[in-house]
Amino acid sequence: MGRSRRTIPEELLLLALDPATGTTAQPQSLDLGLAGAQLVELAMAGRIAPDGDRIAVVLPRPTGDPTLDSALELLRRRGSPVRAVHWIGGPRLGLRQTYLTHLERCGMVHAVNGQMCGVLPTTRYQATETAISREIRTRLDTAIRTGVPPDPRTAALAALAHAVGLGKHLYPGNEGRSCRSRLRDLIRHDPMGGLVAHAVMDVQNGVAAAGPRRAAAGSGRGQRSGPAASGRAGGVPEQPRRGAGMARVAGVR
Repeated sequence: MGRSRRTIPEELLLLALDPATGTTAQPQSLDLGLAGAQLVELAMAGRIAPDGDRIAVVLPRPTGDPTLDSALELLRRRGSPVRAVHWIGGPRLGLRQTYLTHLERCGMVHAVNGQMCGVLPTTRYQATETAISREIRTRLDTAIRTGVPPDPRTAALAALAHAVGLGKHLYPGNEGRSCRSRLRDLIRHDPMGGLVAHAVMDVQNGVAAAGPRRAAAGSGRGQRSGPAASGRAGGVPEQPRRGAGMARVAGVR
């Protein structure tokens, strides 16, 4: 898989970055969304495929993306298809930081070190390639406002953005209500994105241990209620660093 195209986890994280605060909106649910976005990206690369509400490895060949390949190898080691909710709800220590560090290495964000309460060291991330963030946002806006069915990548990104609660961050207030509703509706345009987005919402709602879904992921379940709130959509307090070295631990490589 070439690196000329941004991956869905990268785009989801860029959408979540607040340009005013340098922090990520919906940080806890975003971690789940990034794990789900990896599944969608691997499916689009032909490495995995849905098997009911489970995920099966169909081609274990590496993609060339270290973070995706780490996830692919973990899935391969399972030996049998794994339920999407169990995969997404599993421990993902450092996944968000992994992608922030990657985006910094690519020059799309830069880290700004500071302090919280004048004591605790913190790191904010500011987008440097603002044209990229605008292009991602424009794709979503176009799909929402024109009603034209989006391409699978945009549909999957929209489904994940809704699932992690970015709607109120992207389209705030009463004036953004109709856009948030249409963002939710885009979930039906990509079956894999829909399956993963519903799994993300199930984990947030505490039903990861429930039985398999009775309906297919793309069968209009996008009309369900929004994801469980895991924090305010904007102005999320910056995360304290435990030390300069800890702030940029790249997690899984």
